[in-house]
Amino acid sequence: MQKIQSLKIITLKLFLVNFCGLFLSACGVTSFFSDDSRNAQVYYPSNDFKSSPSASGTKGTMKPYTINGKTYYPTVVSVGETADGIASWYGPGFHGKKTSNGEIYNQNGLSAAHKTLPMNTILKVTNLNNNRQVTVRVNDRGPFVANRIIDLSKGAASQIDMLQTGTAPVRLEVVGFGSSNSDHNIIHSNVNYGNSGEIFNNGQSYEGGIFMVQIGAFKNPEGAKSIAAKYKTYRTYSSTIRTSSSDGLTRVFLSGFRSEEEARDFAASGAFAGAFVVRD
Repeated sequence: MQKIQSLKIITLKLFLVNFCGLFLSACGVTSFFSDDSRNAQVYYPSNDFKSSPSASGTKGTMKPYTINGKTYYPTVVSVGETADGIASWYGPGFHGKKTSNGEIYNQNGLSAAHKTLPMNTILKVTNLNNNRQVTVRVNDRGPFVANRIIDLSKGAASQIDMLQTGTAPVRLEVVGFGSSNSDHNIIHSNVNYGNSGEIFNNGQSYEGGIFMVQIGAFKNPEGAKSIAAKYKTYRTYSSTIRTSSSDGLTRVFLSGFRSEEEARDFAASGAFAGAFVVRD
């Protein structure tokens, strides 16, 4: 009987040793870190947009970074993805200083800081307390405060009425990937050149499955037809026209992109000011 008990104890010890070995090898995330962050904790969001060490980039603002002992992995997202959390805003103390992507921060613009979204990601932000919405462009990193999902500029926070409260529960939706004008505002939300055929508003209207790049939106349908004809065949892409029933604008898109990445690269190339990716 004593032999059986001894054998059971030895077997249990071996099991525990093997289990611990397996557990430690399975949690060996330190291989993801650079030498100066081997003891850092990986940021695995719950309600935030998902990020992954394997999906993080190696250049510029897509490189992993460590703040206060926690490592963040910028990760590509897709149009239509959503996330919920608490928003805060930042302003006077950072106004006029450089953001993470090198821009000069304008507290009165429509921009935001996020921990892992690619720079120039366009987000529709909904204040869940009052359903007010604003569209912002990510141009900074943060907020590095527990339980915060996004830091809005003062201008953006004002539009959804959260200046006084300082924070608010929000829903974030990826609506495109854009650029900015000289004031670092989102071009497709702020350009307004009139109704004689020029671009009036580059606001996003379409989502779905086929990736396109919007190159203009017009009050005057003839202006849209003129631009569509001019770029009927542009490189390997072709133009198409859509009219929105919600705002009456006629929009011109380039189609023929084989992937979201190709469309995004084209939109960021600067060939068309304010161009951004949508899904048909």
